[in-house]
Amino acid sequence: MSQEQERAPWEPPLDGTEAEHLLGALDRLRATFRWKTDGLDAAGLDAYVGAASMTLGGLLKHLAVQEDYASAVKLDGQEMPSPWDVNGWDDDDDWEFSSAARDTPEQLYAWYDASVARSRERFSAAIEADGMERKVAMGVRLGRDIGIRRLLCDLIEEYGRHTGHADLIREGVDGRTGEDPPTGWQVPWLAGSTR
Repeated sequence: MSQEQERAPWEPPLDGTEAEHLLGALDRLRATFRWKTDGLDAAGLDAYVGAASMTLGGLLKHLAVQEDYASAVKLDGQEMPSPWDVNGWDDDDDWEFSSAARDTPEQLYAWYDASVARSRERFSAAIEADGMERKVAMGVRLGRDIGIRRLLCDLIEEYGRHTGHADLIREGVDGRTGEDPPTGWQVPWLAGSTR
């Protein structure tokens, strides 16, 4: 078996194209974040560390929103899909964080997994259709060219920051530590993936 075949499905390629590396780096962060939040009940998802009010449930909901915002609104100029089209942002800029405690673990996991699946599909389709030179709708709104690379790098940055938060919070919840999911762990949107 080659090294490429032995690697975990969330690992970026060892020697791929620019798109494969960006999408692979993003998938690795997504998988690590999802593993850090996996399998918790409402109390675990609503726990916080120290004086901070950030929770794993809030992070799940926030990153679900960010996935759809980047891949629908910023990429193609579409409206936010359900359930984000009905929200509390008019009264609370941090609505996704503050409202997550009222959502069930099943809702939070389902929303996150569905948002990631939609985002992966949209970004892959855009790159397949137009390549890495694709200009995005966000640029039209701002009156300048903005490329798809920027959106992917912004998502990687967002995950880098929040996966670190999730790492600290999860260790405080039940002691789970580690950089990557264990061998054999399955993440919903990567099951059977060849990328």
